[in-house]
Amino acid sequence: QVQLVESGGGLVQAGGSLRLSCAVSGIIISDNRMAWYRQAPGKQRESVASITSGGTTNYANSIEGRFTISRDNAKNTVYLQMNSLKPEDTAVYYCYARVSTWSAYWGQGTQVTVSS
Repeated sequence: QVQLVESGGGLVQAGGSLRLSCAVSGIIISDNRMAWYRQAPGKQRESVASITSGGTTNYANSIEGRFTISRDNAKNTVYLQMNSLKPEDTAVYYCYARVSTWSAYWGQGTQVTVSS
C-alpha cells in the first residue's frame, strides 16, 4: 500500500520560511518522479516543483528561485524548502508520486498560510 504523508505546514509571516516533508511508504522515491503541488482557495491545483528519478529538478515560474525540492533516499522522504514566503503562497500543499503512466498517488495535503 502506497502512502504519502505530508507535514511541516503552518502559519508564517511574509518573508519567513517553512520546510515541508513528505514521508513515503510502499514505493521507492528515487525510482519515481516526485512532486509538490498546491491549491489555493478557488483556484486549480498547480505544480510547484518536481524531481525525477535521476535527480533533475523543475520549478514553476512563480517560485522564482525561492523554493527547493530535495529528497533523502535513506529516509524515503521528499522535502520542499520554502523561503521568502509571500501571502500568495498560501495554499494546501500536496505531495505527489508518479509511479507509471497509469498510476500516481497523492498525499492528504498540508496547509501553508502566509500572513502579510
